[in-house]
Amino acid sequence: MTIVTRTDLPPAFPDHTQLPESDGTFVKNFQAHPQSIILTDSIGSVLRQLHPDGQYAIGQDCGIYWRETDPPEKGAEAPDWFYVANVPPLLNGEIRRSYVLWREFMAPTIAIEFPSGNGEEERDATPLSVSAEGKTTKPGKFWVYGHIIRIPYYAIYEIKNGKLEVYHLQDFSYQRIEPNERGHYSIPPLEVELGLWQGTYQNQTQLWLRWWDSEGNLLLIGEERAELEQQRAENERQRAEQAEQKAAKLAARLREMGIDPDADDLE
Repeated sequence: MTIVTRTDLPPAFPDHTQLPESDGTFVKNFQAHPQSIILTDSIGSVLRQLHPDGQYAIGQDCGIYWRETDPPEKGAEAPDWFYVANVPPLLNGEIRRSYVLWREFMAPTIAIEFPSGNGEEERDATPLSVSAEGKTTKPGKFWVYGHIIRIPYYAIYEIKNGKLEVYHLQDFSYQRIEPNERGHYSIPPLEVELGLWQGTYQNQTQLWLRWWDSEGNLLLIGEERAELEQQRAENERQRAEQAEQKAAKLAARLREMGIDPDADDLE
């Protein structure tokens, strides 16, 4: 009888603390970072309603490890923005360094890419293949997202020319979604729509990728919410001031008529 000892067992799959958190490449353009922030900031209120327990995670240019390779980072894809439902934002009290699919088994609901080039890499549907010598070819990002990680919604937004494509995973392949009458793309699991908004954010005026609710109302970022509250407060102050002026004019007119407006009984 063969006795299997601990040393005979294969090593455990690595976790996020044992895998590289970067492949050493630069962020490719100045727009990608603020674009990610505006998406994260504005969808916060929606996610708090969907996850009152706080169990969700958002990745911005973070690696999703889907297979073990040498070097390890070749087994990861790093969407510019992605959201995963029903996972803890921290792991064992530590900040996430990456998202390891074989540890958590939960695919992101949506991944978004902001190509710096012509989008060829983001649309690459080359499948994983193994040669006769046992060597594997690098699969395309589009194929990995749809066939391996199986991300239900995938968006590609080319910031430089304002081109947006949104795909939905159906029958094991991505099908391109058509926009609705508002020019937005519905993302039912989040009860939101994705679309383009012309405006200025962080000193950059351009078409930004934004969220709307299912009724077509723009989801605001913190700065916009603060400005809206300030405007509401100013409108309320003006209404109160106008009511006070109206009351003062009425009191003056009553006095001209010999009536004391401060009397308890004006009858």
